[in-house]
Amino acid sequence: AIASVTEAAFRNHLISRHHYALAYSNSRGTATWVSWHLGAEWLGTAERCDCFTPDAALPAGFFVAQTWNYSGTGFDRGHLCPSSDRLLNDADNAATFLLTNIMPQAPQLNQGIWAELEDYARSLVDSGHELYIISGGRGSGGTGSLGGTTTTIANGAITVPSHYWKVLVVLPADDGDDLARITPDTRVIAVDIPNTQAASALPWGSYR
Repeated sequence: AIASVTEAAFRNHLISRHHYALAYSNSRGTATWVSWHLGAEWLGTAERCDCFTPDAALPAGFFVAQTWNYSGTGFDRGHLCPSSDRLLNDADNAATFLLTNIMPQAPQLNQGIWAELEDYARSLVDSGHELYIISGGRGSGGTGSLGGTTTTIANGAITVPSHYWKVLVVLPADDGDDLARITPDTRVIAVDIPNTQAASALPWGSYR
């Protein structure tokens, strides 16, 4: 029983922060998902820190990614909870650069339609909404700037997802019970996008 519990924890270790929650898979070397709230109270004028940092919250015996694991791989250090979703202060922004919130992402995807979807989510906040968002990667085998298909980096410790997915629940901004305000009419956006350089040839809406 102890062994099975330990194995389950390696596959699905929960880290809950003020800024977001995630489930970390030691076998993949990344989170399986990251979930966060996005509202006006999270946005501000702090600057992007670019301070990628190993996550000290991982238990002993877990693989801990280092920023150099991504160097020369052809993949960006792609955020799940975006840097620009946490700009109220420097500490909030720095939390998004913990490497458990990062996955290997094809550069043209990361800087293309993935960023455009992130911008769209923040535009919904600007128009009077708040969002609950969950995102992750699935499968293995992506195509970065070096071409071909890469299944892992960091000597096999970090799985390169074949797809990235995201689900956004959109609510009118309100101080009430958010869960109680979710109804069958609540707007939900869900996308599943290949982790390839070519994915950004189509708009993000094509992957709904």
